[in-house]
Amino acid sequence: MKAVEENERIVKNIHEAEFEPFVMQSGESEGSFLQLNRSKPPGVGFHVYKMEAGCRTTPHEHSDDEEFLVISGEAVDNDGTVYREGDLILMKKGTQHSTYTEKGCIMAVYIETAEVAV
Repeated sequence: MKAVEENERIVKNIHEAEFEPFVMQSGESEGSFLQLNRSKPPGVGFHVYKMEAGCRTTPHEHSDDEEFLVISGEAVDNDGTVYREGDLILMKKGTQHSTYTEKGCIMAVYIETAEVAV
């Protein structure tokens, strides 16, 4: 087996790395993200999404299925559904929602295509 070359691997720690502001199509910034594979647009593909205390996402529709794992904290969807640390969630294509966090949270997210504001 050949060794992994330095340019073939990227390692960042989610507790130490600098996150980028997540900017919606409307131009509003909500939360921040860490994404290693930049072959896709920001927030598309696999990334880590951080919502600071009091953050609320813009109401949006998923143009594809989205899967996310709550790594830390807690978030609440507009319908009152609470997502807690350790919850693994699948939001189906066409789902419309908005998420709020009182104390902040970090999520590992995979989505194939960008969300659309509603």
